[in-house]
Amino acid sequence: MNRLWVRLSLMISGVLFFMFFMQFLSITFDRSEPVPELGAPSPMNAPPAEIQGRLIEFMLFSVVVGTVGGMVIGRVISAPISKLAIAAQRIGKGELDIRVPERGSQEIIELGQAFNRMAADLQQAEIIRTNLMADVSHELRTPLTVLEGNLRAALDKVVPIDEAEVANLYSQTRHLIRLVNDLHQLAQAESGHLPLEMVPVDLKMLIIETLQALEPLATERGIVLSNEMPALPEISADPMRIRQVLFNLLSNALRHTPDGGKITISGKSYESNILLSIRDTGEGLSPDQLAAVFDRFYRVDKSRSRETGGTGLGLAIVKAIVEAHGGKVDAYSAGKGQGCEFLVQLPVNRS
Repeated sequence: MNRLWVRLSLMISGVLFFMFFMQFLSITFDRSEPVPELGAPSPMNAPPAEIQGRLIEFMLFSVVVGTVGGMVIGRVISAPISKLAIAAQRIGKGELDIRVPERGSQEIIELGQAFNRMAADLQQAEIIRTNLMADVSHELRTPLTVLEGNLRAALDKVVPIDEAEVANLYSQTRHLIRLVNDLHQLAQAESGHLPLEMVPVDLKMLIIETLQALEPLATERGIVLSNEMPALPEISADPMRIRQVLFNLLSNALRHTPDGGKITISGKSYESNILLSIRDTGEGLSPDQLAAVFDRFYRVDKSRSRETGGTGLGLAIVKAIVEAHGGKVDAYSAGKGQGCEFLVQLPVNRS
């Protein structure tokens, strides 16, 4: 980029010299006397010394103007690009908060805007990566610490290896396996590599099957599971993944609905989409909680996270699976103690 002004200078000098040379020839022809025999001017009437002097003057003038013009224009053009290059080098060194001024020609402005968007995306991705690594480390540390402590105590013969102890260790290993599997599935979905076996699916039948699986847990706590699903058209989806979405949403509703409450699942068809609603009479969500409810490892009630055995990835997986099907999911709540509603939109035929 530091040689741009040289190329511009040569180009400007060449153009100027050509223009002056053509103008000089025109003046030379105009000044020459007509030849009677031919009726045309002759350039030979101009003295050779004058022609040579004029050409040298034009050449020097062209070089001076071309050099100065090339340097000025090169500086103007290369300045924002040089700043982009410096900013790119700093981003490469990890300074992801770097931004460049968006000014200059329209093309330079668009280039600066694209660069700043890229830098912002990289910064956000780095924040997500850092938070993910911190969350994963935190989530893995607890069960691994429990396993290590119990095994060390058993090796030191502080506690006996009885059936209860084996059951406790087995529970911790299952939690670790579930956490790893959930992370793997979430990573696949967010990268667009989640395998989907798309077939015609009767969503109402999937809902009935999921409700039947959760009915014993609801009955034990006196929670009513109300199915208000009308007849709906089939959708093109992966039945195993959609069943997982339903199970995660209904399990989440059960977890946050007090004994004696009610969970209602309903839906409707509009245009080329199906809108599924899962409402509960549970704890509800504040605006801050609504904004983070689909984040990895987010738990509304952190004090119950270990008791419920969840990994904090259920709703993040729901969002990833729904979006992999070309749909979207949202959460709504009137506030704490006012219950919560999750809305899932799925296309009937994914294009």
